[in-house]
Amino acid sequence: MVRKLVVKVTAGAEDAERCNQAFTVAAAATAAGAEVSLWLTGEAAWYAVPGRAQQFSLPMATPLVDLLGIVLAEGSVTACTQCAARRGITDADVIPGVQIKGAAVFAEEILADGVQALVY
Repeated sequence: MVRKLVVKVTAGAEDAERCNQAFTVAAAATAAGAEVSLWLTGEAAWYAVPGRAQQFSLPMATPLVDLLGIVLAEGSVTACTQCAARRGITDADVIPGVQIKGAAVFAEEILADGVQALVY
């Protein structure tokens, strides 16, 4: 049995390596068959908006848009309610398949039995 993995990414382009690492781990776990939930918080909330992941660039890294696509195809992607609101991002603004949810849902996910949570 593969455990569920919840990955919370708190950084965006201002800390590109940390941001990319979170997306890479989430996509790799998804490809390995894990149930993955990727949470976009802080500046990473922008990657819930169409076109933003395409703008991200990090030398010698898989494009962020590709990593996001892998997780969206098989897992779940959620933008933090408060983080989205602070940036003016609404449900109407996000990529199809991305949800906007709050801290209570995050806490429920990470406190479930058999879940591994990582925060980047």
